[in-house]
Amino acid sequence: MHTNAALTDLITSTATDHHESTIALLQSLIRVPSVNPYFTNDESPSREGEVQDILAARLEPLGATLDRWEPSAAELAKHAGGPGYYPDRDFRGRPNLVATLPGSGGGQSLMLLGHADVVSPGDGWAGDPFAAERRDGKIYGRGAADMKAGMAAAVSALEVLRAAGVRLRGDVLLASVVDEEAGGLGTLAVVDRGYRAAGAIIPEPTDLNVAPLCRGILWGRVTIPGRASHIEMPQPHWRDGGAVDAIPLGRMVLDAIDALNARWAADPAKRHPLLPLPCQVCVSMLDAGEFPTAYAGQMRITFDAQYLPPEKDERQLGGRVKAELESFFHEVAQSNDWLRENPPTLEWLVDADCGETPADHPLPQLLLRAAHTAGARSRMEGMSSHTDMGLLVNAGIPTVNFGPGAPSVAHQPDEHVAERDLHQATVALALTIAEWCGFDLASQP
Repeated sequence: MHTNAALTDLITSTATDHHESTIALLQSLIRVPSVNPYFTNDESPSREGEVQDILAARLEPLGATLDRWEPSAAELAKHAGGPGYYPDRDFRGRPNLVATLPGSGGGQSLMLLGHADVVSPGDGWAGDPFAAERRDGKIYGRGAADMKAGMAAAVSALEVLRAAGVRLRGDVLLASVVDEEAGGLGTLAVVDRGYRAAGAIIPEPTDLNVAPLCRGILWGRVTIPGRASHIEMPQPHWRDGGAVDAIPLGRMVLDAIDALNARWAADPAKRHPLLPLPCQVCVSMLDAGEFPTAYAGQMRITFDAQYLPPEKDERQLGGRVKAELESFFHEVAQSNDWLRENPPTLEWLVDADCGETPADHPLPQLLLRAAHTAGARSRMEGMSSHTDMGLLVNAGIPTVNFGPGAPSVAHQPDEHVAERDLHQATVALALTIAEWCGFDLASQP
């Protein structure tokens, strides 16, 4: 068996020689505007399948067996009420891809899982968000960090191992899923199809930190009723038919959310030692009124609330936190005469589950050592956002998040990833795959 130092030198030099090919792969992925249809208002077809085409073309020459299929929300209805299931998803033209690279035998299996979809580019870009511009040691584009760089690094790591003559003993599965940005049904379909491994890495952007934890995410919308009427006219009391302006009522609710967040920030149950931020109710969208000359007949407040693994309910979801917030909005309404008789309505949009693998588990520890060996200043730190790791953990697969790119630039204009981070991620993933799966060198008898 070769020493770790010899393996490191071999993989590092091969990854350096392979770097331009890795960059080219990332650029080709970014140039496909694979925006999740959840975020579009038109009927244009999804292009997630084109991402799968690119990945398949790189994986098939490695000897991978390819499984490509369109998930079916109807067929997955047996998971209704559980993590990752949403009945309204349409997957026509939106295939999952799982590539299986068989090992020689006697090693542990490993799954690398990421998503093909991205969020809408939005405004504020300095250039074309899908041009994949290479500038000043960075690659720019929607999805550059979240998470096409991670998928490029994962594929490149497998190519580097092959080019270096490293023969893996354990099987490697690379899964590219759809619909992660809108809840995770693509990954649920992978689990439902029976794919399992002894461990899994999700190459989400972690700034090359090793993240054995992600938070759960709730999207909710509270609608505060008012009563529209002419804004320039004197109004009787609302009990006598007068106007009720929903905007000041909404301001009252927003103030109450601020106070709730202060309480959550001081609550140990809303914090985790691996996370830099407490769970909060983050208001993301406001919508009120119809005409400049009318009091607002309603105000809608859309929010993102986070929860932790100890807060999961019996279905492995955020039911307990939902109940907590339902009680909160009810109490706020009780403080106002109008809202007491005309209570706000609360609609739940998404419940994306959380997941955790113990930080002292062999997989995150191995990955952290590999990242340091690759030259990254990595630390053990959880993901403040959601990933699909909970679905894998619930299926009995120890899972860790690790990938290039800063999570803070994901979903922003001028999203980018540093070429250095892409290279270090490729080396770290290749080292981890080899050590986890076990290996022999092709030159050995």
